Amino acid sequence: MARIEQGALAVFAQALLMGAGLEAEKAAVTAGILVEGDMIGHHTHGVGLLPWYMDELAAGRMAGTGSYEVVTDRGASFVWNGNSLPGAWLLTEALDMASERAREFGVVTGVIGNAHHTCALSAFMRRVTDRGLIVQMNVSNPAASRVAPYGGTKPVLTPNPIAAGFPTSGDPVLIDVSCSITTTTMTQSLARAGERFPEAWALTATGEPTDDPREVTERGGSMMPLGGALKGHKGYGLGLMVELLGQGLSGQGRANVPAGPLAQSAYLQVIDPEAFAGLAAFTAQSDHLAEACRSNPPAGTGGPVRVPGDAAAAKRRRALADGVPVADALWQRLAKIAEAAGIAVPGTT
Repeated sequence: MARIEQGALAVFAQALLMGAGLEAEKAAVTAGILVEGDMIGHHTHGVGLLPWYMDELAAGRMAGTGSYEVVTDRGASFVWNGNSLPGAWLLTEALDMASERAREFGVVTGVIGNAHHTCALSAFMRRVTDRGLIVQMNVSNPAASRVAPYGGTKPVLTPNPIAAGFPTSGDPVLIDVSCSITTTTMTQSLARAGERFPEAWALTATGEPTDDPREVTERGGSMMPLGGALKGHKGYGLGLMVELLGQGLSGQGRANVPAGPLAQSAYLQVIDPEAFAGLAAFTAQSDHLAEACRSNPPAGTGGPVRVPGDAAAAKRRRALADGVPVADALWQRLAKIAEAAGIAVPGTT
């Protein structure tokens, strides 16, 4: 892994996106979220997405200019049409607005339809939790189908990530999970490499459990909902919740969004603890609960129990100190793209 200083990598990523037609401010925000993804270990949703984003801009599937359309705005709630703009920029704008308004309303809910790719949801959390606020987010893509409803065989849903961030007096609790056992990115990556899932995480087109990702990518199969063959009704229920919150409240979902180009729907909510028992009261509880989990006796020979967000925080601190890790092959590819465009390539540490 090459390591690149955070600021230099963000500037580099911004330059690549601007060269592909993305406005400067949108490129800066998107680059920052991608770099944050790498910093916390979500490398499938880090700067490795840059070549795809550049292709999407060139093809016009990701809008490089313009703004969102305000569908409704009641102060404590709002709905936007994202107009195919970068999901990283749209979610950042929405979270910042919701965070400001939460000081007045206590709870603010926003919904966005027709957004381009939204990156790793956990990469957005700290900008909210660092303000002493709570954030909840989820995303789905009505233009695609990857997960069959529990008991069925035809893909209908997408993996539908759910994320939440909670402030503590130290590192925040950051939760980011999918409603399916695995993700589209992992499924496609394993299929390309000719590898298999660790277990039967998918179904064939006839509904048989399989560990072969190519049954999904090439033969009409589907990814299993969280809980698998025995308890998949749990992930299925969560997936429905995600789609109805984002798609139903935005009015842009499977009933009226055609299959094809990415058109994600996002739901977000920001809560100010000061509107309830207060931030100090909240962190007293979040600190106590986190410590109760971390100090829990580990099972078997496993290491200490972690709280969601602990590993990300440790990786983030190292990235800030030693540079952001980027796979060597990816870095060589990005450097080649940059050199062809006349963009300076930062050095590695």
